Amino acid sequence: MANPGRIYGARRRKNDPKDAEFLARQGRADVTLLHPISHRSSEAQKELAMIRARDQLVGARTKLINHVRGAVKAQGGRLRKCSAEAFATRATSELPEETRAALIPLLDIIAGMTATIRQYDQQIEKLVATSYPEAARLMQPKGVGALTALAFLLLVGDPTRFSHSRDAGPYFGLIPKLDDSGESQPQLRISKAGDELGRRLLVSAAQYILGPFGPDCDLRRHGLKIAARGGKNAKKRAAVAVARKLAVLLHKLWVSGAEYDPDWVLKHRAV
Repeated sequence: MANPGRIYGARRRKNDPKDAEFLARQGRADVTLLHPISHRSSEAQKELAMIRARDQLVGARTKLINHVRGAVKAQGGRLRKCSAEAFATRATSELPEETRAALIPLLDIIAGMTATIRQYDQQIEKLVATSYPEAARLMQPKGVGALTALAFLLLVGDPTRFSHSRDAGPYFGLIPKLDDSGESQPQLRISKAGDELGRRLLVSAAQYILGPFGPDCDLRRHGLKIAARGGKNAKKRAAVAVARKLAVLLHKLWVSGAEYDPDWVLKHRAV
């Protein structure tokens, strides 16, 4: 099977019959024009379904928390900052009396969501410990937890699908689009190809590395150097750049079995 999204280019009129005919013509002209696709195993799909369910639950909890904060603010009150895990307990004692009847049921739902998310996290940690021991190797860089490591393994599937570890960055859509024409080389946004959840987890890990609690390592120094250039969205560009380097690093750790070197970026400037 071939991946039509890789060879269509600017084609916009697409449907199943047209797709099949186009791929057949491409294969007849030159089979190397086709890009094969790799299917994930049923086991990987099952584990990914759990990770995606957890992600949906986290998103729904965030929306409910924002609604509660907004409802309290509309009444002239304000809830103190706290983690999402502690929000239901903390907010219960801080709700204004006029909003309690409407918002207490939502806090109960948020508390239930938090408990379910915690159960998902326990399942993920158990999977890493029992079924995916290679994920522990990917958790060596600070900021990469069990969730990110397991999602990376499942989304890539077969580490040998990449001829070079640097192909992991484009796989998650962490490189800029290209639309060069003559002397025009516009600066475009990242391609955002591949899995959105995997890309978001890598960027989240990169943001931790660049944050106040991030460890002193070359990944951090690489990102801070980009952010120091200033300009519009400098911090976002730095996080994406670190996320791309992190994807390459995780694949390298996976296939090589090597120990994590905090100065890895410095020694691999070409990736």
